[in-house]
Amino acid sequence: MSLRIFGAPPRYYQGPGALDRLGEVLADLGGTPLLVADAFVLDMLGDRLTSLCETSGVSPMIRAFGGEITYPAIDALVAGLDGRTPTVVAGIGGGKALDAAKALAVKLGAKVITVPTIASNDSPTSSSIAMYDDAHVMIAVDRMPRSPEAVIVDTALIASAPADFLRAGIGDAIAKKFEARGCAAGSGITPFATRPLLTALAIGDACYDTLRTHSKAALAACERSQPDDALEAVVEACVLMAGLGFENGGLSLAHSLTRGLVKMRGTRDAIHGRQIAWATLVQRAHDGDPDSDLRDFAAFLTRIGLPVTLAGLGMTDPTGTEIDQIAEWTMTAPHLANLHRPADAGSIARAIRQAEALTNQQKETAHAAK
Repeated sequence: MSLRIFGAPPRYYQGPGALDRLGEVLADLGGTPLLVADAFVLDMLGDRLTSLCETSGVSPMIRAFGGEITYPAIDALVAGLDGRTPTVVAGIGGGKALDAAKALAVKLGAKVITVPTIASNDSPTSSSIAMYDDAHVMIAVDRMPRSPEAVIVDTALIASAPADFLRAGIGDAIAKKFEARGCAAGSGITPFATRPLLTALAIGDACYDTLRTHSKAALAACERSQPDDALEAVVEACVLMAGLGFENGGLSLAHSLTRGLVKMRGTRDAIHGRQIAWATLVQRAHDGDPDSDLRDFAAFLTRIGLPVTLAGLGMTDPTGTEIDQIAEWTMTAPHLANLHRPADAGSIARAIRQAEALTNQQKETAHAAK
């Protein structure tokens, strides 16, 4: 029997006003902290962040980050520290600020905490770092030596952000059940380089069930900018459950398909979570799930405003050649052993065509019924 590894942040804080724990968390970790945040987040929260730290006796360095997460950009952050070496780096804002903090911490040998102000993906709980070039093409997924020391999710901030960010987070999270299932059924491994745990499969199931039950109400709460129980449930699913699910359960075809989507007309401009929602439908088609289940899943995605066709992702009238090209680029991803059915470019292209035909037919039927 092979070794299994479970990885997770030691502490996770979530709720309205959770940001107020920032100074306390930094003080508990000790040393010299650095806050790395989106510029607009500093404009919005800078005084509050400073006050929270001062109240806890912490005097952090603060740096704004913008642009792509590239190796030169991280080197520039290091140079901007003027020889000072923080022992804790807190990323505050969207995914780029969090990944910048992670990459900088790896460079400096520092600890990390994450403070997301949107819930568009599960990056806050993970030890992964997506690295890009200047053209926003992902060139590597680096790893921290351990999970973030703490994750602080203030749902008052999440609720005040545009609902489309939460919608994208739902699209990213809803894949985790099926990707962990595929990894367990296949011969793939998790980001910790071990086989998936049963715990991760249970988390993936809970994540999916939570999203199916509460997503519509959570999005409505976000539109009102008022956190409620539904929003709390969905944020926990998008940030905590999804992060633990993929790191300990593995990724699969859904995330592999982004290798093609980020290069194609229209789809390249779609936010990650929208890409993953569509790609999960394709993975389920490739897995051989019954058409009735695919229709049910597509109907749910449609109800909450997530795409079920390439046109919905921005690629109007996709050609056969374009579908084949997506499939061929998908084959460059490292997660394709994480399937119970072997995948090749032909089987992936057939799954895309099946999903497109099924959902287009479903839309035509619904339109005719009006």
